Amino acid sequence: MERIGKYRVVRELGKGATATVYLCVSPDSDLPVAVKLISFDKDSANMSRRLRKLFRNEVAVSGRLQHPNIAKVYDGVVEADHAYLAMEYVDGFSLEDYTRIDNLLPLHRVIGIVFKCCMALDSAYRQGIIHRDIKPANILVTAGDEPKLLDFGLSLNINKEIGNESTFIMGVGSPSYMSPEQIKGYQLNQKTDLYSLGVVLYQLLTGRLPFRAKNQATLIYRIINTEAPDVTALNPNLPEELNVILKRALEKDLFSRYRNGAEFAKDLASVRYQILRDDQVVQDSARFDVLRKLEFFADFENVELWEVLRISTWREIAPNVLLIRQGEQALNFGLLVSGFVEVSIDGRVLCRLGPGEVIGEVAYLHPQRHERSASVSTLEPVLYLEINAAALALSSEELQEHMRSALIGRLIDRLREVSRIASARGTPAVTRVMPATPAETAGGPGLTLAP
Repeated sequence: MERIGKYRVVRELGKGATATVYLCVSPDSDLPVAVKLISFDKDSANMSRRLRKLFRNEVAVSGRLQHPNIAKVYDGVVEADHAYLAMEYVDGFSLEDYTRIDNLLPLHRVIGIVFKCCMALDSAYRQGIIHRDIKPANILVTAGDEPKLLDFGLSLNINKEIGNESTFIMGVGSPSYMSPEQIKGYQLNQKTDLYSLGVVLYQLLTGRLPFRAKNQATLIYRIINTEAPDVTALNPNLPEELNVILKRALEKDLFSRYRNGAEFAKDLASVRYQILRDDQVVQDSARFDVLRKLEFFADFENVELWEVLRISTWREIAPNVLLIRQGEQALNFGLLVSGFVEVSIDGRVLCRLGPGEVIGEVAYLHPQRHERSASVSTLEPVLYLEINAAALALSSEELQEHMRSALIGRLIDRLREVSRIASARGTPAVTRVMPATPAETAGGPGLTLAP
């Protein structure tokens, strides 16, 4: 395709279920523009009618919106078999690229980007527009972390009669980002966009959605009826204030949710003083490299290792410090990154452990008793990776399974070593070449009589 209307096509930028986006050049200014092309299916009249309505809605709405964080729309044309929309070309990345646990943006950048999205949604609402499909894929970010909201095709013009917009109210948006009232098909206001933006913020901070399920019915039930885990339960290094902000953004009760984007943005601004800058990214990468070299994590996928970093705390501990006390109730465990510790039971030394060894895993693994069976003290300066058991319980099923398997494997290795040491102190065994006869096993189950 060389041209779309008057626009010269340079290359394809992306393709979705109903539209293809091209990088084009406008003959009016020679500036790059993004042109979204929709082809109508002749075999599906109903779908074509719906696409035409969505398209006309986007043209009408986007042309009215003027805000630096909302992508501009220059032109829109509807033909018999296709339609296209010429809009501002955003040279940047999609937030969808940064929703994985192994590829999260620094906290200060996340807060800054979402802050600007709040203000853009606030501006749209003051012009009578609700987006209704806020999700990471619909937020592009340019240089300087300037977000641009896209795709107002599903937006609702609240200045019109609701009855005229009824075909748009039901079943629009992306289920994981839908507010409870949107799922229920209730009348919507600006608070539905703030809920969806809260889901985006949650995902950018933790690398997971607040509500997850293996099927859509369960997902919908959880969105409507359950509370999302605190983000600090998933990443203990986040400021506690973010729990309060996200709880309010994701409120099921509309009266308790943020009233507008400006209110949401104001609370985000209040936590900025706690935010670490880019040196945290360098530190995280360095710590990832350290863990990658430890034998314990040899079989872990990179994404799982990034999850470990998000749910753990690095502690620098001086010599002669009691790390674990025998008899206390606790679930957290950890790995020695550097330094040596002494393990003792009832005041008597059991062993010494060094870099790469796990401590505290017995209480974590036991299904009922979470009592520490030994004490652990540092012998020298120690760098200790403490894994938060509560956060691990909320992490991916893959990480939980891999972690449990690795811990059990390490526990079995230690049991074998203890058995070897104990056998070295035992009496010589009677070596048999032939299996025992029935007469020799007459002593009962599990007992072999000596010849």
